Amino acid sequence: MSLRDARVEPAVPVSDMTKAREFYETKLGLAEGRPIFDGGLTYQVGDGREIHIYPSPASAGSSGGTVAAWEVVDLEKTVDELTANGVSFEHYDTERLKTNEKGIAELGDEKAAWFKDPDGNSFGIVQL
Repeated sequence: MSLRDARVEPAVPVSDMTKAREFYETKLGLAEGRPIFDGGLTYQVGDGREIHIYPSPASAGSSGGTVAAWEVVDLEKTVDELTANGVSFEHYDTERLKTNEKGIAELGDEKAAWFKDPDGNSFGIVQL
């Protein structure tokens, strides 16, 4: 089996598991994280996928780019719900990328928004 045919899931380094767990469960609404040998938690998300957070203070928030993105049917509704839960969305005003007051960018037929976890790991949400 080649990697081309294998599932891949994001693994996100965090500096403080207690703070991260509160963010991922309370603000993002993820539930029932499964403890893993590395001291982290793996959460089930849509379509049989998972996202793993693990303690790694030296690496937390250092990627500089989007570490994972969710695909949703209604981006505006998702942004509104997460904002109500205390998630702050990023705002961009560059030649390539401009977001509206909610933090949503229109990219042709797609829409996208980005937020960061407490360590500064960046996540995207995309409506295709």
